[in-house]
Amino acid sequence: MFKKTLLFIPIIILIISTTFTKNSTKKLDKKIFETQEDIRALNDIYELVLLDYNYLTSPNKLMEYSKIYFEKELKKKKITDLKTFIFKNE
Repeated sequence: MFKKTLLFIPIIILIISTTFTKNSTKKLDKKIFETQEDIRALNDIYELVLLDYNYLTSPNKLMEYSKIYFEKELKKKKITDLKTFIFKNE
C-alpha cells in the first residue's frame, strides 16, 4: 500500500503541474496573438500615413495628380501671387 501511495503522489503532482503549465501557455499564446494583431493594425495605419505624407505632400506629386484627375481645372500659381481673403460673415 505504501509503495502505491509513493507512486501515486508524484503522478498526481505531475498532472497538476502540467495543467498549470498548459493553462499559462494558453494565456501567453492568446496575449501574443492579440499583440501581433495590434501591431499588424498599427503597421497598416503607419503605411497609410506614410503613403499620405510621401506622395501627397510633395508639390511635384500634387501637380502630377492635378494633371491626371483635374486636367484643366487647376492652375499653377506663384507664391507671390497668393493673397489673403477676409470673409465678413464668419
